[in-house]
Amino acid sequence: MSKELNEVKELAKQLTPDEQLQLIAYLTQKLQRCEIKRKPSRNLMEFAGIAPNLMGGMDAQEYVTRIRRGEFPDLEIAEKQSGKEE
Repeated sequence: MSKELNEVKELAKQLTPDEQLQLIAYLTQKLQRCEIKRKPSRNLMEFAGIAPNLMGGMDAQEYVTRIRRGEFPDLEIAEKQSGKEE
């Protein structure tokens, strides 16, 4: 949220209920004259292959479990692939 929006929200809390309704009416009228552009939605298929071999063949459940434990299997995978495994 922007600083300005937070300030307006705080100021609106100080208004009486009648003044809050007037503010809502003002904003509603103002917005009716505006064209609101939606952010373009992304097709999930655009992301296909964006991070190939991220898990280096590791089972997805094992990867998630290890990440949750605080392990970093991506570093191990990089070491295994470069032949630096101990």
